[in-house]
Order: sequence, then structure tokens, then C-alpha cells
Amino acid sequence: MKKKDIKILLVDDEPDILEIVGYNLSSEGYQVTTAENGKEAIKKAKKEIPHLIILDVMMPEMDGMEACEKLRNIPELAETIITFLTARGEDYSQVAGFDAGADDYITKPIKPKVLVSKVKALLRRYKETKEETGKVKLGDLVINREEYKITLANEEMILPRKEFELLALLASKPGKVFKREVILDRVWGNEVVVGGRTIDVHIRKLREKIGDEKFKTVKGVGYKFVV
Repeated sequence: MKKKDIKILLVDDEPDILEIVGYNLSSEGYQVTTAENGKEAIKKAKKEIPHLIILDVMMPEMDGMEACEKLRNIPELAETIITFLTARGEDYSQVAGFDAGADDYITKPIKPKVLVSKVKALLRRYKETKEETGKVKLGDLVINREEYKITLANEEMILPRKEFELLALLASKPGKVFKREVILDRVWGNEVVVGGRTIDVHIRKLREKIGDEKFKTVKGVGYKFVV
């Protein structure tokens, strides 16, 4: 995919951030749309269907956390990468961000070149899954990799992108124990460092949605999917 075809939604209530960051990303050739709060971001995201959303945490009307959760409930945005933009010293935790459905976070202030590099790394995660077409059926669970959705007990469900990829990985070989480092590499990629706690958060959410009995923790090693 060419840069001119990639859409980025930049959300921040600070005009200077929108201007500076927006300028640098536009200069790289990306299509950049801006929003000043969470409500406006949701409206524009539905219209534009961006590949990447850069979302400030502290904003008026609707903060980044709430906006992220709402964005993750929009099926058309299942493949969209969402990263938080956070100021140092803000009352924010990585776990809370991942819990809300974010894929990563960027700490500001950040130098323009570093930001562009970070964005490139995030966009490398945006992969077409057409080569991995077909459905995987495991009991009452059906995983549709092409449409990025699952069916559980005949009910369709849309999962956030990382939850889907984690589930698809574990379910690809039921009974196999996937080591934590393998999960991080296969689901999050090795270009951006995230903590092991990230996996735990996503596994917990999958257990809540798919069933606790489907996932087994192998202490000190990793996780496996149980049929």
C-alpha cells in the first residue's frame, strides 16, 4: 500500500500538536485528518475509516479512553491501529490503555522524526489478511480470518484487532503451548516493545468473551487454546 493511500486520524485538543504533527505526517505523504475531541474523532473515523488513529488521552467532552472503547465497538474499524498520545506525568497506565483497546502508545513531547518513525512501525502492523482466508471451526467457535470476525454458539462477534489475532494464533494449533515471546512477536511484532502484561490483559478479555475454559495458562511459559 502506497503512502498516499494511507489514512491517519490525528486527535488532540491542542492546536499546536495538530498543526506540527499533522504537518510532519502530511509531508511524509500520508492522508491526515484531524479532530479536537473524542466525539469528533468517532464521527470522522466512521466516515474516513482510517488505517491509524493517534489519540490524545486528556481531552474535553470525551477523553481518549472512552473514545477508544467506542471506536473498538465499530466493526468497520476492526483492523484500524489505535495508539494513544500521552504527556509525561499524565495519570495514565499502559494496562488501562490496552484494556480500552489500544494497540500502543506514544509519549509526548516527541521529536518529529521519531514520531514519523514510530508511525511507520505501527503501520507495518497493518497487514492484509487475504492470504489467510478460510474459516477455522473449533466446536461452537468459528474463526473467519477473511472477515475478521468470529461466531460463537451461532452468534457473530466482532473482536478488537489484537484480541482477534491472539485468538487466531492460539486456535491455529489447539493444545500447543505458545510461549509469551512468540505471542508478542507474532501478534504485536518485534518493531515496538510492549510489556508481557499486555498479553495477560488480552487473554483476560478473551476469557470473558469466549469462555474461561478455552484458555489455559502454563505458568512461566505461555498460553494454549483448549478445545
